[in-house]
Amino acid sequence: MPTNSAPPVDVLVADDENPALDELVHLLRTDPRIGQILTASSGAEALRLMSERAVRIAFLDIHMPGLSGTDLARALMTLAAPPAVVFVTADDAKAVEAFELRAADYLLKPVRAARLRQAVDRVVELGDTAASGDDEMLPVTVGSAVRFVRRSDVTWVQAQGDYSRLHTGDGAGHLVRIPISELETRWTDAGFLRIHRSSLVRISAVTEARLSGTEAAVSIGGLSLPVSRRMVPAVREALVRGEGAG
Repeated sequence: MPTNSAPPVDVLVADDENPALDELVHLLRTDPRIGQILTASSGAEALRLMSERAVRIAFLDIHMPGLSGTDLARALMTLAAPPAVVFVTADDAKAVEAFELRAADYLLKPVRAARLRQAVDRVVELGDTAASGDDEMLPVTVGSAVRFVRRSDVTWVQAQGDYSRLHTGDGAGHLVRIPISELETRWTDAGFLRIHRSSLVRISAVTEARLSGTEAAVSIGGLSLPVSRRMVPAVREALVRGEGAG
């Protein structure tokens, strides 16, 4: 939770149904962290407001006439200072699309006060993390629920077509709809290295390396992962810099 000295969190609420909009505004006003609340009854009105004034969070109904919530989210991403997007809807079938748009959260109507506070918590936490440059969190589906996995908890990534499976230190594997090539680009500066067309590893998680002979491999815990021949020099260099294998 932010301290009392933290600046207020200004938000926008967009919903074409006035009762739903009024209820969400009422709940937000009970949270002392929330500052100014802008309201819009359509996607077009919300986009106009956002082009005039920046907010930290945009709470968007998905099904609005004209510019839908997902269309609006895409438009907001082009702003110089885009807000974190939280979708608020009665339609749970749109959850996957919402997180493909990198939504911070997804709330089902009727919204409960405790769940709304969690959404604000998540945005504040993600914002603090981004400001410090320490970590990144990715949404993953676990059954019918959506959870977040920290990059720092990921030991290696397995390519699965247009998807990637994130393997964490506790042995769990979480599927995300992000190709491994994109994660390689995003996570190289965080100590991850592509060792094979099908795997990306956090070098500091490597416990053993066998880089000579015809079957080069690295170990993460008790798991052995092959290293492609062309990547052997890069892996050796990373290990020599002291990033892994001990």
